[in-house]
Amino acid sequence: MAFPPNRGRSLAHKARQRSPGHHYNASFMSAADRAEALSWLAALHPLWEERYSKHFPPPPGQSQRRLLRPVYWLGNWQFACLDYYHPPKGVLNRCVQAEPFPAVLQRQVTKIEELARRMYRGPDMPARWHLNTCLVNFYGSRLEDGRWVDTARVGEHKDFEPGPVASLSFGERALIQFVTSSRPGERDAVVLEQWLDDGSLQLFGGARWKEQTFHRVQRVDTRTGKTLAPELPDFRTRRINLTFRYVPDEHVIPFAALSPEAREDVRPYMAQLAKGSAFFRDAVAREPTVSPG
Repeated sequence: MAFPPNRGRSLAHKARQRSPGHHYNASFMSAADRAEALSWLAALHPLWEERYSKHFPPPPGQSQRRLLRPVYWLGNWQFACLDYYHPPKGVLNRCVQAEPFPAVLQRQVTKIEELARRMYRGPDMPARWHLNTCLVNFYGSRLEDGRWVDTARVGEHKDFEPGPVASLSFGERALIQFVTSSRPGERDAVVLEQWLDDGSLQLFGGARWKEQTFHRVQRVDTRTGKTLAPELPDFRTRRINLTFRYVPDEHVIPFAALSPEAREDVRPYMAQLAKGSAFFRDAVAREPTVSPG
């Protein structure tokens, strides 16, 4: 489906002029690659994940909760109930081996990696850096108690994976903001904001954007009124974002190699993924047999 282009001098141009380490290209993907990527995305079976699990229970005073949006991962899957990848301490049993990138996304990754190696040097570019993990976020509205609730946002956070981070956007444009983080609870000063358009690339790295600021998706437009496939029960997707990062390869492990506790926590998700993926069916089949007693 076609989305209307933006007119005039955009925030993208201004951001490029004033923000070393942050790159934006509003028309990164060709029309053919964009169409192929959307066709591939339409065949996915995203998960609704819960934040906590048996071995990673809610903190005192909090309760179990579902994530705001359905997700899918490529390269490796960082389940919410495994508490994601968070070096230096949070590296074990966090990144479960997942499906490789399809050809259309690998073509984009190759171009992004070439661009990143021209942009970043020294400590901003880890020696073995390559984009080997991708989070697919589905932004939209979900049906709650008979009414549609807009959940198309992400709160302030940092990406802890080393090196530059890249994202590709599809559908309605989204406003991303980078905000200061000088003191906890006081992260309201916006140092950069950027509309992320359909078919665009955002690339950021270095201490300025990875360590000294948080970033958040403030809102997602509703101008076109269209939804994106795949069709999901009680959810309407109007934007899909793919965020590519680097996890050191030694920290990515097969499901069968997870600790018994981690396998128990994510086994229901793996079984659900296996219904729509030969890769995950094989991963589940390789799980060690637990002897009784």
